[in-house]
Amino acid sequence: MARMPSAERRRQLVEAAIRAMTRDGVPRTTTRSIAAEADVSLSVFHYCFGSKQELLESVIEAITEHSVAVVREAIRPKDTLRETVRAGFQAYWNHVRTHPGEHMLTYELTQYALRQPGFGHLARRQYGLYTETFTQLIGQLLDDMGLEPRVPVAVLAHYLAVMTDGLTLNFLVLGDETAASDVLDTIADQVVHLVHGGTRPVAPQAR
Repeated sequence: MARMPSAERRRQLVEAAIRAMTRDGVPRTTTRSIAAEADVSLSVFHYCFGSKQELLESVIEAITEHSVAVVREAIRPKDTLRETVRAGFQAYWNHVRTHPGEHMLTYELTQYALRQPGFGHLARRQYGLYTETFTQLIGQLLDDMGLEPRVPVAVLAHYLAVMTDGLTLNFLVLGDETAASDVLDTIADQVVHLVHGGTRPVAPQAR
């Protein structure tokens, strides 16, 4: 087995855990099956992660980053705020459509954490991370386009996290792409309404 830095080995194990949990479900995925998926020994797993809680927290962070990475790339300022916001949501939605099992896993992780004694903080961390992510993305967008929110950023971030979470689950259950697209259009329109200057074209500020 090739040697590699511990941080890289942890990433390897986290991605292996995501694949195994997506395929087999969280309760049926063991440390042994994750090690096998990553093609490493069980001792390597225990060297990298001190507990299953530690692993699950890393899994939650990694899954969130998978979809956030494509959104960051997509929300580069366009001619209008509406176009920019809609492009960001479309990038996220494309990830949902192409990786449904991974997004389904996020809900399974939530339920698992809430049902396991001592794991509840992982579910709170998961949903806190969603809001933190939107806070960062909104801040980036407002700075890039020279805009100000009509409501506190924390409120807007929580609202978008709740709407996105609910819409994702609804789509995973019903599979209605047209309805999902219509809701995303509505959310984009609402974001424009909640931002000063969002109803007119705004040139990106020079960096």
